[in-house]
Amino acid sequence: MPPSNSNSVPDNRLLASLPDEEYQRLVPYLEYVTLPPGQILYQSGAVIQYVYFPTRSMVSLVSRLQDNSSAEFALVGNEGMVGFPVFLGGNLTSSYAIVQIPDGAMRMNADVLKMEFERGGVLQRLLLLYAQALFTQVAQNAVCKSHHTMKNRLARWLLSVQDCIQKDELPLTQQYISTLLGTRRATITAVAGTLQQEGSIRYSRGRITILNRKALEATACECYEVVKSECQRLLERRSNS
Repeated sequence: MPPSNSNSVPDNRLLASLPDEEYQRLVPYLEYVTLPPGQILYQSGAVIQYVYFPTRSMVSLVSRLQDNSSAEFALVGNEGMVGFPVFLGGNLTSSYAIVQIPDGAMRMNADVLKMEFERGGVLQRLLLLYAQALFTQVAQNAVCKSHHTMKNRLARWLLSVQDCIQKDELPLTQQYISTLLGTRRATITAVAGTLQQEGSIRYSRGRITILNRKALEATACECYEVVKSECQRLLERRSNS
């Protein structure tokens, strides 16, 4: 469990960017929760009851088809929050939010977040900037899937996961990666094998370790830098506001 001291700096970057006055106002409504792998935080068509500010966990935003096939369209780590339809006014969505890498998050009742958002303070500005960053990620994922090789895409995705959880060891199976990236497991096996031969990663059963981040960055497609740069631009903007 994280420290309960309200004066400690929160591990989530959105919360950490709030002025102390606004953050202290939220503290009574924030609850630390452990997120186990596979937990569905919200699902298609259901009213969102809680929003989550991940600490060291990673959540995938996923779309599913009628045949139960699915693909990830965005990642959320400690840079953001899960449940953005709440402050955009939709309250529900056609997608799913699924915990992929377990750890923890700060949870808040969705109605409380909406009321705080409508106060029009710094939290509102931060959440709108985050929504813009998330839209950039979704848009870049769409063009990436159509124009870049699986090797480029896998390198980019692994870097993004590492950014989310701030660890070199990623608890990921090839089957899981293939499902999220919308391809065959055999394809992921072959590409991961190539990255391992090149010394970028080490793969063992259910775990990928990033050995050479610079090499992985050189392999990743341009989409990684586009999304990362936009997030940094927005973070810099909010810190100077």
